[in-house]
Amino acid sequence: MSGISIAATMAAPAQAMTLMDFIRGGPGNGRTRPADTGLPGVDTGRVPTEKALADPEPLPKVSGPQYYTYKPAAERAVKTAGFAAASASDARHILAEAKVMAPGDIAAALEAFYGKNAEPLWVSQGDVNDKARGVLALFERAADFGLEPSDYALQAPALTTASVAPPVEGAPPADAAASAGAAAAVSPTADHDRALMQFELALSEKVLMFAQDMVRGRVDPNGISGYHDFKRKDVNLAVVLPFAKDGQDAGAYLQGLEPKGAHFQALKAELTRLRAEAGNDASRVSLPSNLLLKPGASSPDMAGVIAAIQHSGSEALKTQHAAVLAAYQQTPDYTPELVEVVKSFQIEVGLKADGVIGAATVRKMIGEGSKDKLAKVVIAMEQARWLPDDLGQRYVFINQPAFRVYYHEHGTEQFSMRVVVGAKAHQTFFFQDEIETVEFNPYWGVPQSIIVNEMLPHLRKDPNYLDRLGYEVAVNGKAVPSSSVNWYGSTQNISVRQPPSSDNALGDLKILFPNAHAIYMHDTPSKSFFQRDMRALSHGCVRLAEPRKMAAAVLGTTQQDVDARIAAGQNAAVKVPVKIPVYVAYFTAWPNKDGKVEYFDDAYGRDTSTAKALDATTKARAAQS
Repeated sequence: MSGISIAATMAAPAQAMTLMDFIRGGPGNGRTRPADTGLPGVDTGRVPTEKALADPEPLPKVSGPQYYTYKPAAERAVKTAGFAAASASDARHILAEAKVMAPGDIAAALEAFYGKNAEPLWVSQGDVNDKARGVLALFERAADFGLEPSDYALQAPALTTASVAPPVEGAPPADAAASAGAAAAVSPTADHDRALMQFELALSEKVLMFAQDMVRGRVDPNGISGYHDFKRKDVNLAVVLPFAKDGQDAGAYLQGLEPKGAHFQALKAELTRLRAEAGNDASRVSLPSNLLLKPGASSPDMAGVIAAIQHSGSEALKTQHAAVLAAYQQTPDYTPELVEVVKSFQIEVGLKADGVIGAATVRKMIGEGSKDKLAKVVIAMEQARWLPDDLGQRYVFINQPAFRVYYHEHGTEQFSMRVVVGAKAHQTFFFQDEIETVEFNPYWGVPQSIIVNEMLPHLRKDPNYLDRLGYEVAVNGKAVPSSSVNWYGSTQNISVRQPPSSDNALGDLKILFPNAHAIYMHDTPSKSFFQRDMRALSHGCVRLAEPRKMAAAVLGTTQQDVDARIAAGQNAAVKVPVKIPVYVAYFTAWPNKDGKVEYFDDAYGRDTSTAKALDATTKARAAQS
């Protein structure tokens, strides 16, 4: 998928549709017909059918993936019938009467464990034991790990005993019968036995759920939208309860399952900081979100702009412009001196330094409130669990909301650059893969979505459209002129590609990581797009601001070598020496190379969809508790 808009940049001159054109099935059908090629989709000169005479039909469209109404995992009753076999003479046989619902994999793990283990984990001597209390205490801190405490909430049964009068001083000791009677009086009741065994099984179910959530997250990303593409992590549930059984501190064991990656730990630390600062938003500078202030203009919000820069700008920036900031008298005029201050701020926060104060600059100036940041961090922690805990020593990380790509080697970021990603109507997917090839002087194979949605309207008016533009057309693999194809038929057997050239949609090179979504990184002739702050502009692929630099990095060579290969003018594919992980990611909160979490706009609204999925999961779990 490439980012060029054929309809916008290669529009053919419109042709009037006459009555005869309508009858013949479209403009130009009155021309001399080519010979019968015998190829599907190619005009053979046959007499039009009744269906063809009824044309033109509405133009077909290729639709993109959809967002779904999230459906949490289905649950079933845990089969407890075999649990009492090893302890029929004990109150624990009541465990067979417990009723717990759980997702299929968790239910199966419970059945396997209790079918073999007679001893309860969480109950000892007629009461909830310390191991269970430690786990419950961990569940209360679930929010520290980006999880929802109510998902694991469970009330421990209270111990009910008959009161026993204290012995009278000097009185003779009670006889054995009296002692036995007293012991019977303080024994748990049958109802309490049932409550304990219900608690036993319910806590084990929560433990397995918590372990699974810590490792892979609470929701299945593929259930959020068709733009999410992940193989969900496998969690070995069979070992969780045995580890909890044999270990001294089950809570510590479960806590140890949290992701250890530096990116996750940075998000966790940020979450702790934000929770500590919650309620401190009153000191934030307020500016209208729709403010638009150009150099030389005047606005009563100018004083707020300077106050925001003094609050959000770096010490280096404030030192550089100390004289201007000190002399400012809260006047409304946007003077040249203040424009320079704003430009410096824009450079610092990665925006286009044009001095125009618009929505993007305002967001960077006033920042986001703690509540909004908290929500983004929680979602980022959920999404981080979908990725490997260890991203690798060498990898490429594309963060779509940041409109940037980062190249890591030897475990550290080596460089980053601006990218253009898919427009909202042509969103870039969220997935991971491996870089395999760099192709120099590439052909652009036009996706069916662009052929149908953007080229077809031109081709029905002018079948020579692609011939004139220099594109290559093939039907079932055989090259044919664009003008010979019946563009009123199916395009499924038709392929279109643009040969290497100075105006090729992919520029000088593309970097491939073969995937089902036909997404890759590539060069582009549309360099001006990189100067924009909002760069969701392509058809889904990722355009690179410095493609030769990235190509040299993944090939382990020099930019001079890359330049020479391009200058040769030959289409050539070069395998990367070692496959490199690439994460085509979507995070509105993510740590930079210094470990500081940065925040970005939710370009596609995916945070909202993920939040709905998390909420649906919590509601479903509460309904089954």
